[in-house]
Amino acid sequence: MSNVSSSAVHHEAHEHHEEGFIRKYIFSMDHKMISKQFLITGIIMGMIGMIMSLLFRMQLAWPNESFGFLSTLLGKWAPDGKLDPNFYLALVTIHGTIMVFYVLTAGLSGTFSNLLIPYQVGARDMASPFMNMLSYWFFFMSSVVLLISLFVETGPASGGWTIYPPLSALPEAMPGSGSGMTLWLVAIILFIASSLLGGINYISTILNMRTKGMSMNRMPLTIWAFFFTAILGLLAFPVLLGGGLLLIFDRSFGTSFYLSDIWVNGVGALNNTGGSPILFQHLFWFLGHPEVYIILMPALGITSEVIATNARKPIFGYTAMVISLLGISFLSFLVWGHHMFVTGMNPFLGEVFMILTLIIAVPSAVKTFNYLATLWKGNIQFTPGMLFAIGLVSLFISGGLTGIFLGNATLDINLHDTYFVVAHFHLVMGSAAIFGMLAGIYHWFPRMYGRYMNNTLGYIHFWVTFAAAYLVFFPMHFMGIAGVPRRYYQFTLLPEFGIWMDVNVLITIAAIVGGSAQVIFVWNFFYSIFKGKKAPQNPWKSNTLEWTAPVERIHGNWEGDIPTVYRWPYDYSRPDSEEDFIPQNVPDEGHSEEKVAPKTAPVAPEHKEVEEDNSVSFSILKRLFGFAR
Repeated sequence: MSNVSSSAVHHEAHEHHEEGFIRKYIFSMDHKMISKQFLITGIIMGMIGMIMSLLFRMQLAWPNESFGFLSTLLGKWAPDGKLDPNFYLALVTIHGTIMVFYVLTAGLSGTFSNLLIPYQVGARDMASPFMNMLSYWFFFMSSVVLLISLFVETGPASGGWTIYPPLSALPEAMPGSGSGMTLWLVAIILFIASSLLGGINYISTILNMRTKGMSMNRMPLTIWAFFFTAILGLLAFPVLLGGGLLLIFDRSFGTSFYLSDIWVNGVGALNNTGGSPILFQHLFWFLGHPEVYIILMPALGITSEVIATNARKPIFGYTAMVISLLGISFLSFLVWGHHMFVTGMNPFLGEVFMILTLIIAVPSAVKTFNYLATLWKGNIQFTPGMLFAIGLVSLFISGGLTGIFLGNATLDINLHDTYFVVAHFHLVMGSAAIFGMLAGIYHWFPRMYGRYMNNTLGYIHFWVTFAAAYLVFFPMHFMGIAGVPRRYYQFTLLPEFGIWMDVNVLITIAAIVGGSAQVIFVWNFFYSIFKGKKAPQNPWKSNTLEWTAPVERIHGNWEGDIPTVYRWPYDYSRPDSEEDFIPQNVPDEGHSEEKVAPKTAPVAPEHKEVEEDNSVSFSILKRLFGFAR
């Protein structure tokens, strides 16, 4: 079906109808409700992941102290109020898994791709609402299975969130290698199914269901980011799925894809040999590095929209921003080997990966420059969403600079598996992406719920979180340079590492304060859903199509015809306009509707609308880079 015939269908085919509670709130096929389901589930998982991090940070800061509440909370995993070493590893593993996959991937992309793609391209809903519903429920089942693993007798998976063999491949290797690891693998398989269903839907909707006049060059940068993110997910997640299935075969069916000569307690563990754990690392990181950008790109797209709207300026370098997203997407598949410099890699191959890793800094730097240029001399409105967007830029710069160190093979060999890696990873991906997610929540909360979040609480949330993020992760760079290894249970037994105890205490106190700020956010979020100040239809005076839809939730997004698009989404503060913004559905003076799009092949008889790039005669380059406004 053509772009127009599928998205500009007459409203009579989409009359609003009453839905029961289960159909409306649980098994909903409406993209708006599904986005809320992803968001609320992601918030719950994020709070669980944060609590886990605070528990193991307390162990690192006060290793010899006994905390009575831990025995009550964790039972046998905290005898005498001290974390069991095996459970410490489990907390580190599940914390990383939750934050990377369930919060930063599904909670971010699942929420905002679902909310904004139909709205901003001018579609009634996703290409397949039923597939969209399945995507959420696979994600929900995956979350449940992962949380169930916390309660198995031998404990949850404990091999680190990267689950390297042999700890993940031999059930008898350690307590956390047993049924908890099996449940981890099942949860990830369900998660990948969710991601693939969502990605297919996002791509199909963007390519096929744009409204009249919404050519590729008129799409908001959020949509470009979601588009490339979905492509990355479709290409990368199946590789992890294959790697996980082979791991299940090694665990349960006697194969040795990742195992060779393994001895446990002086006894040979396998009758068959010949595998290599390095194979798993290749498969994992072939997903693992694109995963960094699967997380980051939606946050960067959200930041582009929030900064342009609140700076009251056109986004600087729209074309360059799209090309940089494309460059990041392409290069992200060519750099996975920089995670494996210490595996005995051929030095020539390591040099290739190093050069490609340093090249990927170029499109990232382009995006940073464009954000700063957009902010320069803007009439900036410091809403909570804008503060978090600017905070993302700060964290992206400071965290990205340390990536240059780790991308250099010579330096990485010394810094690998130290706290320097923890600091870089959490600043550039963890904190920056979460700031992008929070910017989106504050900015589009009126679109989701028709109310504002409390600004005062939002400002407190930002400043405490921003300060805590730097206080937690910046000192870790110096620990890493000193050679302090990550994932250790206790440092007081080693005098060369014990000197960092005061820094560990500072980091832990900052983490607790930062965690308290997230409690303020959660209260603000849920209270504002019901009691927040009512918001008008377009509270931020933004140009994109989602703000043309009614505040109340209706089936099909718009009553009547879908708005027609006449311009790009960043017409802010134009000197020839009395207003400082011009929505995409407002034509230029004297602009007739017939001029919106040159005619191509005819579409369905009842709909004579046409779209300028609907014809296959247009080359891919023209579709991607023909940025005429």
